Amino acid sequence: MPPVVTEPAGSRRGLAESVLREIVERLALLAASGETAAIDLHSLPMTPADRGELERRLGRGEVTVKLDVGGTSELWETGYSGVWWVRHLGAADRVAVERIEIAAIPEILVAHDEDIAAAAVRAREEVEAHVSA
Repeated sequence: MPPVVTEPAGSRRGLAESVLREIVERLALLAASGETAAIDLHSLPMTPADRGELERRLGRGEVTVKLDVGGTSELWETGYSGVWWVRHLGAADRVAVERIEIAAIPEILVAHDEDIAAAAVRAREEVEAHVSA
């Protein structure tokens, strides 16, 4: 575990700018090839000021999602289509995972093939049971 570094209030390390540059590159790649990416913010030594600057510069888009599955997850589209801020909260509502996903839709919202297949079977059984009743 990295050592805890105490920073003066409001200090920045310049990481917001670095993350923004990576987002720009990854977003261009998504637009050109459909290749998705994720940037793990929780693992970066960002100060609260860096994180605040990043959040302010990315802004908020039109979509916000809150999930309650194995803990609370908050997702929002930033002001840039295809750039999502994803935050998973753990015990005592502490941030357990925080990342930027560059994708058409965040991975956690995509239905798995197995779940879709099971839903198709269940839906067919429900319709057939209703018809024969």
